[in-house]
Amino acid sequence: MDKIQNPQVAEIFENYPATVRSKMLELRQLVFEAAEGVGAVEETLKWREPSYLTKNGSTVRMDWKPSPDQYALYFHCQTKLVETFKRLYGDLLKFDGSRAIVFHKDEKIPVSEVKMCVFLALTYHDRKHLPMLGAVSILGK
Repeated sequence: MDKIQNPQVAEIFENYPATVRSKMLELRQLVFEAAEGVGAVEETLKWREPSYLTKNGSTVRMDWKPSPDQYALYFHCQTKLVETFKRLYGDLLKFDGSRAIVFHKDEKIPVSEVKMCVFLALTYHDRKHLPMLGAVSILGK
């Protein structure tokens, strides 16, 4: 796993409880794996949450909330991202309105589906004009 270069981001991860930290680091790793071939990913803080940006994408944020003990990937709510994710994976992923994919700390992360969602977000500005953000052609559905 890539070392966290931004000390402010590293501090956020260090302050998560140990059981949550491992899940958050796993989610962080999925973000970087999804971004392979996309271009440079900037890791920073937005609203005191670890955030990931690319040149042609929409920001992906993540955080843990102690109540109701869940963590989430957050997306810009005024995009078609979460709407598209629901159409693709509504039977597998849990959502919070039009802004997040939500995980309980005891759940296993559906890796390939989450990576696809992150990929679509990190390439959003190149895909927003495509039906289903071009996911259908990528997935062969």
